[in-house]
Amino acid sequence: MKLKKYKILRISTLFLAGLVFGVPGGAAGELAALSGPATISGLASWYGAAYRGRPTASGERFDPADLTAAHPSLPMGTVVEVSRPERGRAVVVRINDRGPAGGRVIDLSEAAARRLGMIAEGIAPVTVTVIGRAD
Repeated sequence: MKLKKYKILRISTLFLAGLVFGVPGGAAGELAALSGPATISGLASWYGAAYRGRPTASGERFDPADLTAAHPSLPMGTVVEVSRPERGRAVVVRINDRGPAGGRVIDLSEAAARRLGMIAEGIAPVTVTVIGRAD
């Protein structure tokens, strides 16, 4: 019994640490389980023309000119704001694919990455806030 309580406490503590400190991985995957506005910070990457026309996890074809993104666990159609507070930039995207790998919290379309000014960098620190669902 004590072991079970310890595991629950440990998992809860790790989850909260991820949300508060922006630890990628487990916390990023937990955004889908939260109700109401949820925010997480971490690294974003982007993908573009090389994937044009390929099917996304939602079944639609990828278009690098659309404001879309890949997330490991948020439901398809979830709308999120991705911001770079230090640069004063933000973009609203719709989740239509799964990914990314490597501990990043979101993978953006080329158009979204351009709006955030992260094309040359490839990977940039961002804050992701769940807004709602596209209907």
